[in-house]
Amino acid sequence: MPRHEVVVVGAGIVGLATAHRLAGRGHRVTVVDKEPTLAAHQTGRNSGVVHSGLYYRPGSLKARLGTAGAASMVEFASRHGITVDRCGKLVVATDGAQLPTLDELVRRGVANGVPCRRVDADEAHELEPYVSALAAVRVESTAVVDYVGVCVVLADLVGRAGGDVLLGREVLSVEDDGRGLRIGTSGGELRADRLVNCAGLHSDRLPLLGGVDPQVRIVPFRGEYFELAPHARHLVNGLVYPVPDPDLPFLGVHLTRMFDGSVHAGPNAVLAGAREGYDWRTVRVRDLADAARWPGTWRLARRWWRTGVDEVLRSLSQRRFLESLRELVPSLQPGDLVPSEAGVRAQAVDRSGAMVDDFLLRRAPRQLHVLNAPSPAATAALEIGDHVARELETVR
Repeated sequence: MPRHEVVVVGAGIVGLATAHRLAGRGHRVTVVDKEPTLAAHQTGRNSGVVHSGLYYRPGSLKARLGTAGAASMVEFASRHGITVDRCGKLVVATDGAQLPTLDELVRRGVANGVPCRRVDADEAHELEPYVSALAAVRVESTAVVDYVGVCVVLADLVGRAGGDVLLGREVLSVEDDGRGLRIGTSGGELRADRLVNCAGLHSDRLPLLGGVDPQVRIVPFRGEYFELAPHARHLVNGLVYPVPDPDLPFLGVHLTRMFDGSVHAGPNAVLAGAREGYDWRTVRVRDLADAARWPGTWRLARRWWRTGVDEVLRSLSQRRFLESLRELVPSLQPGDLVPSEAGVRAQAVDRSGAMVDDFLLRRAPRQLHVLNAPSPAATAALEIGDHVARELETVR
């Protein structure tokens, strides 16, 4: 394939990893992002977990790229001196009804090549003395990493390969003039042979600018976090997760020991009033109107309204949030929680109201759109970058 000028939209970890992989294949790459800093949204506001690949349907992109990414991300971080801590994870069953799902997690983990094993209550207690468990799944390979630090290194590598990272430039238009793409930005026009859309929370809007129907819409879910006060951090040694609801793409409220020694608690999942709505006060009419016009939003709401009400009540009540955490660590007390920074998940929803469960790419002439890349996208970012780079070489 001849060398192409490629514009990658989005300076989060997926966009930067994709640009890095493209540059490594000989492409001249320009990354653009409307924010003045790298990793301003999903990447910079997540829990830092390098997921092992335990949860994902065998054969899916999440399973293949996530499992490979668990190794490649840790290796990349270690090689470049980025903080990484392989602390291990415990997925805890606190109720007998959860045991079949726990066994299914082990089956998926084994099928995906994840080093995992089922442990009884005694061993779970040895690993996490303050955790309540009937049984659990232990994953030794799970780690936490400084994803913002990864982005800084990736941006530097793109620059060293001759590429550019242009921050503070919002993409306003995309036009194919027959000879290539004219990409209008708030900082001037760019010419490109190919465009790769890794715009995260706005990834469904980029195709529309270029005359492409993405066939999904992004519905933003805010994840709100607390962290344990310093005096309570000893209650968690590593990562402690509940058994997830197999019908939902969320992993439930959990406890995560971060690379700096703090312990995050959360997140819940409430519908956000804006795509960058990190609190209840932030509401954007355009974002709400886009969600309201999409039939999938209403079908999603009809199916999951009871779950949604529970999440809202937990958002509004620290007591309810604490009750969820105490299912995992019963000794937690109200004074052990301190509010922390929220994040927003860009969840693609199709017309039927189904939340897209796997990574989703859509091709168009001269364009490739990454339309769904929630967790474990940060874990799998280098593998997603490889996958996108190979796919782009088939786009005409």
